[in-house]
Amino acid sequence: MASDWLGSLVSINCGPTLGVYQGEVSSVDQSSQTISLRQPFHNGVKCSVPEVTFSAMDIKELKILDIGNGCAVNSPSVSGGKPSSAPVAMPKGDPRAHGRLNSPQHCSKSYGERHLDVPGQPKAFRRRHNSWSSSSRGANQATPKKNGVKNGGGPMMKQRDDECFGDGVDDGLDTDFDFEGNLALFDKAAVFSEIDGSDRRGNCAGNGTGPGTRSRGTPQEQTPARYRHDENILEVKPVVYRQIKVPQPGAKEYCTDSGLVVPSVSYELHKRLLVAAERHGLSLERRLEMTGVCASQMALTLLGGPNRLTPKNVHQRPTVALLCGPHVQGAQGISCGRHLANHEVEVILFLPNFVKMLDSVTQELALYSKTGGKQVSSIKDLPDSPVDLIINCLDCHENTFLMDQPWYRAAADWANQNRAPALSIDPPVSGQGLAVEAKWSLSLCLPLPLAEGAGRVYLCDIGVPCQVFQEVGIEYHSPFGCKFVIPLHSA
Repeated sequence: MASDWLGSLVSINCGPTLGVYQGEVSSVDQSSQTISLRQPFHNGVKCSVPEVTFSAMDIKELKILDIGNGCAVNSPSVSGGKPSSAPVAMPKGDPRAHGRLNSPQHCSKSYGERHLDVPGQPKAFRRRHNSWSSSSRGANQATPKKNGVKNGGGPMMKQRDDECFGDGVDDGLDTDFDFEGNLALFDKAAVFSEIDGSDRRGNCAGNGTGPGTRSRGTPQEQTPARYRHDENILEVKPVVYRQIKVPQPGAKEYCTDSGLVVPSVSYELHKRLLVAAERHGLSLERRLEMTGVCASQMALTLLGGPNRLTPKNVHQRPTVALLCGPHVQGAQGISCGRHLANHEVEVILFLPNFVKMLDSVTQELALYSKTGGKQVSSIKDLPDSPVDLIINCLDCHENTFLMDQPWYRAAADWANQNRAPALSIDPPVSGQGLAVEAKWSLSLCLPLPLAEGAGRVYLCDIGVPCQVFQEVGIEYHSPFGCKFVIPLHSA
């Protein structure tokens, strides 16, 4: 029986130490449990010795690559140290029996790869030919020629086709993969239970001391603590949301987007704060400039920001109507209009003709005139069509008699009928009536208790130092963060 395997091509795996050998069986000794290979290859390299002998104890796996008559098979593997002695029945007299081992790569080729290798034939055709079943071709369909002979021209070629493309292969390809059956084999509940158990072991102590502590077991049992995406690994102090304290809280309280409480102050305390800041060097001119910059930034955002003010949109420049009175609030509005005009905004400034005005108003008018912006003194010169934004600076904190002037009432009526949204800069406290209904209001430093008609309240930073707040009895921490203008919400 052992002589039936002589001349066969085999591959012997002797484990990671000795490696893999390939060669032709020259002798098999059943009594001593040894097998010898002629012309051996070791790990793909031809050996220097003509013959190598192996003991069954050294053999981990044995694969038959080619039977002694030259026919390659899906050979049985022998594991555990004993080669199989059962021969495989193959036809005798096969002309392929004379094939011999020329290289280790040749030993690894399957039946179809060796016998479909034709010199000069592209590999792409061989791969495509192997992927087609002979049963899928029609009875009258012509097959491609190979070496001048049709593929089905002889008994030998027909036998090769049946072995390589027979029904046995087609039956396996026609079987659909059972996705539902394989999914049922996955125990999802057990896997998630194991994950949850490891999380609990990582976050709770083994002695039951509670969450947040790590277990004191062996290094293999210790699991590092896990943090959520919104948890900080550094210990922080508790957040104090009331960071601004005033000696006499106003009637209202506001809060920022981050939750910081901003109390309102009375007009008298607000005036004392500005006087103290001016005494320390924050002059009226500086305050007007800071107010104008912050108000213009807010107005540019309301007008559309970068989506509206682009070089490709110069034919649709926004229009702003600026209504100012002859007081400090009017000077703040003129400063805002100057910055808007510098940013390519069509500004129309309304300011009545007065015989004598404040020096701050006169200086701001002189600067505004250099921007090319339009200035009118009559309501008739204001546009009849709606503008993009109305900036209201008509109101004053002290001179309430201005509301009885004809020009004031005419300007307020025009603003209410224009159907454009209005922004009020530094509006008065809620005790005074507001002739222009605003959608937004911008307060300075600290907000005043504004009326409901003031709309949504915003707060701007005009640069008053913290020690100036302390001088007037206000405990102050800046709520602005990285911005100069922040929204406020009713607390």
